[in-house]
Amino acid sequence: MSNSIVTKAGGTIARLSQSLRVQLLCWVLLTLLGAIAFNLYDSFWSADATAKLVTDRTLLASARVIAEAVRVDEGGNVQVDVPPAALEMFDTGFGDRVSYQVITAWGSLVSGFPNLPRPAVQRSGEDRAFHGADVRVMMLDHPVVGLPDDGTISVTVAVTHNSQYAMRRQLWFSDFSKQFVLVFVASLVTILGLQRGLTPALRLRDAVRRRGRSRLDPLPPEMVQSELRPLVHALNDYMERVQNQMAAQRRFVSNAAHQLRTPLALISTQASVASREDDAARRDEALAALRTSTRQISRLASQLLTLSRAEPGSRRPRSDATDLSKAAREILEAYAEEALKRNIDLGLEADGVVIVEGDGTMLREMLVNLIDNAIRYTRVDGRVTVSVGQLDGSAVVTVWDNGPGIPEGEREQVFERFYRIMGTESEGSGLGLAIVREVVEGAGGSVSLDDAEGGGLVVTVRLPLA
Repeated sequence: MSNSIVTKAGGTIARLSQSLRVQLLCWVLLTLLGAIAFNLYDSFWSADATAKLVTDRTLLASARVIAEAVRVDEGGNVQVDVPPAALEMFDTGFGDRVSYQVITAWGSLVSGFPNLPRPAVQRSGEDRAFHGADVRVMMLDHPVVGLPDDGTISVTVAVTHNSQYAMRRQLWFSDFSKQFVLVFVASLVTILGLQRGLTPALRLRDAVRRRGRSRLDPLPPEMVQSELRPLVHALNDYMERVQNQMAAQRRFVSNAAHQLRTPLALISTQASVASREDDAARRDEALAALRTSTRQISRLASQLLTLSRAEPGSRRPRSDATDLSKAAREILEAYAEEALKRNIDLGLEADGVVIVEGDGTMLREMLVNLIDNAIRYTRVDGRVTVSVGQLDGSAVVTVWDNGPGIPEGEREQVFERFYRIMGTESEGSGLGLAIVREVVEGAGGSVSLDDAEGGGLVVTVRLPLA
């Protein structure tokens, strides 16, 4: 039972700690409490100084009243009748004890306590100890008519701290009460302000929640404050990217279905023809066509899988060290037999070891598609040359062929999936260059198409060196 309560309490605290309203309120209150703590500290010492000042003025007034009561009689003796008002002015109801001392300039005690401590400077209050209690002491030198050579008397008055401390407490508590009311009112205003200020953000949350799964139209930025409008713009950009991605996926599925439908129909037809054919030669011809269609659909399925794996986020990022020169040599060796059948001059120009970092499997697929496209679209007795080298801190792969080339107006479109140039005789799915671009951009590089000297096409790929 206790563990359940602790768990629920911990969950509640965790949710509150993640609340923007609670965090803002905590920061505002923390700032207010810090300012109030400083003000209370300062007000304490201000109250203490005020209480001391009032006490000192009262002590000075009492000393002056006593001094003015000092007289010299006919025999030249100094006498004083202390007025009751001089002592009663300290009767504030806090039980203070008042002590006084009147002495002549030559040190004779006229009246009061002989051992009462005297401050170092007159008219300046000081804290001293007297008869086991802390007292506030004030001294006043006052001239008396009748003394030889205009002599003076010194009046010292001391009082305990009861009234002084009570005044300090009252002054400080008054400030404390005001500060507490200020914090309370500020907290209420802050809560109301936060509630009102966060209303547009909550309205944005509700607007997003109410939308259906397929609704991705942009949200109006005017529904929130200017500080939150970048968030709305970011949401709109994200939804636009999602829309584009969904549209691309729909096109991809539609095109893939269309591309697979024709080879599958051919396979079905050729299989039916081969099964009904009695003539061995014609049956072999149908079976050969069936094998060709099977290879085409197998190649298309392989390219679709490669394209899916090349898309961002489709697989865990890898950082393999790949030697492009070695990979190009191995791929050219694999295509050597096909090139010999068509009498195509297949060459490699490698500038030593060229290492790049990335997904090694996808980088090899990029080279496979570049070389396969070049051989596929190069006419009989043509030429295909692959060059691998380094330039300006980048790895550069160039595939040159003397085929029909690509018109300049279609060089951007050929990177789209399933796009094929009208009138192309060679069989293909239109996925090769799309795969190349996905792999190259995923590795942080670039790909470009240019005309070759004497006709043909030059594909140039730039990748960052390891």
